[in-house]
Amino acid sequence: MADPAISQRLDELRETIRHHEYRYYVLDSPEISDAEYDAFFQELQELEAAHPELVTADSPTQRVGGEPLPGFVQVRHLEPMLSLANAKNEEELKAWYARLMKLCADAGTDYWDLPFVLEPKIDGLAVSLRYEEGRLAIGATRGNGDIGEDVTQNIRTIPSVPLALRPEAQPFPSVVEVRGEVYLPLEAFARLNEQRLAAGEPTFANPRNAAAGSLRQLDPRVTASRPLAAWFYGVGYVEGVEFPTQQSVLEWLRQGGFRVNPHIRAAAGADDIVEAFRWWQDHRADLDYDIDGVVVKLDNRQLQGVLGAVGRDPRWAVAFKFPPTTAQTKLLSININVGRTGVLNPWALLEPVEVGGVTVERATLHNEEDIKRKDLREGDIVVLQRAGDVIPQIVAPLTDLRTGLEKPFHMPDKCPSCGTAVVRVPREVAVRCPNPDCPAKRSESIKHFVSKSAMDIDGVGEKLVDRLLELGLIKDAAGLYLVKPGQLANLERLGEKSAANIVGAIEASKTRPPDRVLFALGIPHVGAENAELLIERFGSVAELSRASAEEIAETPGIGPVIAASVHEFFRDPRNQDLLSRLEEAGLKISEAAEAPAKGAEGGPLTGKTFVLTGTLPSLSRQEATEMIEARGGRVTDSVSAKTNYLVVGESPGSKLAKAEKLGVPILDEEGLRHLVAG
Repeated sequence: MADPAISQRLDELRETIRHHEYRYYVLDSPEISDAEYDAFFQELQELEAAHPELVTADSPTQRVGGEPLPGFVQVRHLEPMLSLANAKNEEELKAWYARLMKLCADAGTDYWDLPFVLEPKIDGLAVSLRYEEGRLAIGATRGNGDIGEDVTQNIRTIPSVPLALRPEAQPFPSVVEVRGEVYLPLEAFARLNEQRLAAGEPTFANPRNAAAGSLRQLDPRVTASRPLAAWFYGVGYVEGVEFPTQQSVLEWLRQGGFRVNPHIRAAAGADDIVEAFRWWQDHRADLDYDIDGVVVKLDNRQLQGVLGAVGRDPRWAVAFKFPPTTAQTKLLSININVGRTGVLNPWALLEPVEVGGVTVERATLHNEEDIKRKDLREGDIVVLQRAGDVIPQIVAPLTDLRTGLEKPFHMPDKCPSCGTAVVRVPREVAVRCPNPDCPAKRSESIKHFVSKSAMDIDGVGEKLVDRLLELGLIKDAAGLYLVKPGQLANLERLGEKSAANIVGAIEASKTRPPDRVLFALGIPHVGAENAELLIERFGSVAELSRASAEEIAETPGIGPVIAASVHEFFRDPRNQDLLSRLEEAGLKISEAAEAPAKGAEGGPLTGKTFVLTGTLPSLSRQEATEMIEARGGRVTDSVSAKTNYLVVGESPGSKLAKAEKLGVPILDEEGLRHLVAG
């Protein structure tokens, strides 16, 4: 008979480990370090190895176990997993809503007060987990809705899946089917494809295929090696407990230890549903997982039962779908664009394909290293992704579709614009053209100068810049201020009125503040934010131009690399001449920046530096930034030892880990609001 003290210690360890797994994988709020967790886990392993008769099926050590299966056994769901009808636009959504309201009225329900629940439609693999007396018994795929595949061994390897329900969920249903979606986070998907490329294995077309392929492995150890996660959103068959609403289901799932998406929200009426849908459209690119729409559900479960289903589609729910953000197309060629700093930037010419609601023919490729890491070749069939309004990106090639005619890419040895031999700077991935007179560099620097975030010269677009250079009317940005209306009026598609408007816009740009002028100069590594910091420290562009690299590096938020770049820029005689001619034209080169706006100085956040990461519950990134700046604070992009606070929302990136390492205080939205209120 086992020693009672050993049995008690095993129970304590299992409960402790389950608690900390829940804090880490479900709440994303760990209470102990990895080393402390590992110590508990190792002690449990050692005790169970010494007393194998005391090992339980729901022990944390049993997540990965067993030999590879010869095949998957079929399992029948206790309650069918229904599909969902789709609404592809707002008109179809409102038509579904009108039909539902009529059905509710026919059923004698006062439909004006009916609440709805809106849930993100995770683009993963649907699963049903059967719990018996609070313990995981069977995990199955959706299959045809009635019968799925038994993937219990693989489901157990997913850390966010509870092997046993938490005590807070009592009384436990004697039997309950929990419904959810297994998915692969986007960063994990990218890493997985890179690993497969390096191993010479075919890449996955999208995160959903990767999740499905990972979960349907006959060897659970392969599944365990892939960082799958899951969100849970419902129940099927339930025995012994009544759930009156969908909201009560979600609350029970949270209490039971399941990950429930924090963005799920209530809604009332078609307009409210559409507003929530638009919010998801705007924020889907901020997430670390794919969603392909929003699921709209009637909250009242009794009424759900009354309304029933049409075929396999419930009348009381609908999937409000987004335009797809991924597509497959052919990579026709890899071309080179020379940037304003001389960097050779590769880009892809694609067979036109519709993705994210627009037709795409080009995609960014970042740099040569990125192309090699993804093993992209001209002629490949590739997976293209476009999330939100960002530039389309190639995720991966579909290597199993190669014919042998595809061509590997090699960065050219000479600049495609001027023919100068390119240079490779040590420890940099960039390949540069060193020629200061390179036509492409000159053109791109002027286009940056006139851009909206720089001097904001309306009417001077890319084509006009290239035309003015071609005709010799300008040689650099300073030449814009010498252009006359008559010179422009003679150009194609420009009349006297348009010419006068353009010259007026050029003249108006002379009032831009010094930080905008500094940013417009296009100094390597100096973005709009760094330009503000430098002007705040030195007062004017002229004063900054006289500073040493050491003095520049003393600016809060400016490191030695940026300082060296700024100092080198202003030591170049060509740039000194440009600066002189810009000042002669009337730009604010020597003029000091204006004092901070009233109201910000002396505010509760004066002197404090903030960094934002993740999606906040009710504030957009811009709204949070404006709130902080209005109270005297400053928002920067990167975490450093000088950061005062990191404001964290849902799905934070690597900034959170860096802030924790540096000991930077961390706030959620509520904490930020309290700080703002003083």
